[in-house]
Amino acid sequence: MYLAMNRFTVLPENAAAFEALWLNRESHLKESEGFVSFHMLKGPEAEGTILYASHTVWESEAHFRAWTTSDAFRAAHARAGQTRKLHEGAPQFEGFSAIQKIDAE
Repeated sequence: MYLAMNRFTVLPENAAAFEALWLNRESHLKESEGFVSFHMLKGPEAEGTILYASHTVWESEAHFRAWTTSDAFRAAHARAGQTRKLHEGAPQFEGFSAIQKIDAE
């Protein structure tokens, strides 16, 4: 399992528009081989910004890397530069490989 996460810091006055952008966007993840799940997470407000994280689970890092070079990825991100920038700075990417998994029984 591979977890890909992008962290975003958003000013409170941009939070509603940022959430609407994510909630209403066209996603192509379900079409991608190795895709497991996606979550958009809203975290705490601190120092005048709200932390958000997009959290995508893949069967492997190879599946994630293949997605980043796919037509589905390009389609999902085609309008990225056309909307008003609602977050501060660049998103911070973090990738994790699972070393343990415990499921509910």
